[in-house]
Amino acid sequence: MEQPALLEMRGITKEFPGVKALDGVSLTVRAGTVHALMGENGAGKSTLMKCLFGIYAKDGGTITLDGKEVNFRSAKEALENGVAMVHQELNQALTRSVQDNLWLGRYPKVGGIMVSEGIMARRTKEIFEQLEVTVNPKAIMSTLPVSQRQMVEIAKAVSYDAKIVVFDEPTSSLTEAEVEHLFRIINMLRDKGCGIIYISHKMDEILRISDEVTIMRDGTWVATRPAKELTMEEIIRLMVGRELTNRFPPKTNKPGEVILDVEHISGKYTRLKDASFQLRQGEVLGIAGLDGSGRTEVLENLFGAMTRGGGHIRLHGREIHNRNPKESIKNGFALLTEERRATGIFGIRDIKENTVISSLKDYLLGHVCLSDKRMREKTDWAIQAMRIKTPDQKTQIRTLSGGNQQKVIIGRWLLTNPEVLLLDEPTRGIDVGAKYEIYQLIIDLAKQGKGVIMVSSEMPELLGVCDRILVMSGGQLAGEVDATHTSQEEILTLAAKYV
Repeated sequence: MEQPALLEMRGITKEFPGVKALDGVSLTVRAGTVHALMGENGAGKSTLMKCLFGIYAKDGGTITLDGKEVNFRSAKEALENGVAMVHQELNQALTRSVQDNLWLGRYPKVGGIMVSEGIMARRTKEIFEQLEVTVNPKAIMSTLPVSQRQMVEIAKAVSYDAKIVVFDEPTSSLTEAEVEHLFRIINMLRDKGCGIIYISHKMDEILRISDEVTIMRDGTWVATRPAKELTMEEIIRLMVGRELTNRFPPKTNKPGEVILDVEHISGKYTRLKDASFQLRQGEVLGIAGLDGSGRTEVLENLFGAMTRGGGHIRLHGREIHNRNPKESIKNGFALLTEERRATGIFGIRDIKENTVISSLKDYLLGHVCLSDKRMREKTDWAIQAMRIKTPDQKTQIRTLSGGNQQKVIIGRWLLTNPEVLLLDEPTRGIDVGAKYEIYQLIIDLAKQGKGVIMVSSEMPELLGVCDRILVMSGGQLAGEVDATHTSQEEILTLAAKYV
């Protein structure tokens, strides 16, 4: 028997200056089901959810929750009425504890005045035990890896005992074991009769966890189908409006001589203990490993974004120090960070400023002022080259979809003409069509003689794009494999070597 409609969104419209983000979109979510929402970056998925959640005021249409028309004016009002959301971009109080973040804005009080630490600790323990979350409630948020912070955010959403729970790219920073954990939580919520809205670009997850799938394109509704009737190829066709037969472009780059030689680098205050490897000209070198293995720390060490404990870095046989990002950029390094919101974008600045920020010296006129004309020209190049969906250069970057923000940052670094490009989760939160474009860009850069080092949690991505793969385990380099003659099993075996 078909479950009753718990949430109905009918004819939702939303316009921003210069762009119609939503054009008459409808969505029906039934009790006790998982409804996936799919589409390319900029299709309007997150905008639709923000209209539901009260972050954006919709321009038209109706929202009915449990038979009653609603129009939430704030996230607080949505939460109080049974709608919770796990956002794609984490927005947490990093200097506060996990416990504080969980109860922020609704601290349990004694006598309505004093915050009760005891009650807060007890409730946190109950929620974490129920969800099998093993994060320390007293830990400061900034000390946790992104995956654990994501699990805290998921626990927070569940703690509201909501009727509708929205998951916006919840697995983008989770390990495979944590994804399985999340799916257990989702199944528990489904069994309780909740309606789950699940946004993801990972089609294997969608087909596995969903009951129904709604696909959007360019701010419009395209189709709603039962998940069991869809294939990966059909979803891609509906999303992008064309066939996409190959997930990865052919590897046409040809690795040459060694350009970067790294010997026994370690981090002074991080889990990175020891890593030695070489990078060749025109090579795409992948780094795999479980969460906490030291993958990100390798890139941050090379870029001077963390204090080095020891080791040597040689570029073309010459020792360099890369003591800070400024020195690293001067030496021809560029780093695309894992968390674009926290360490990648300048949210309140526009596209142009975010694009040229790392290459300002190239736009100086007489060492006195900046050439606005040249900055606009370079930004236009980045928008065209990266196919960034934006009304214009003056648009604030925080209003773009996550994938388009990522494209802006990649364009920024390309303008510095780097010799060694360090990419940490370069396709995180990016749709399948845009992923292919990023993969092609990476291979094209390698063909131009650049050296690329890429960290990714997605094993097929590493195997499909890289020439060699380094495997980190417990802060150490556990092994190296040829991407063409290896398997996911071999990589996972190495990843568990020092755990």
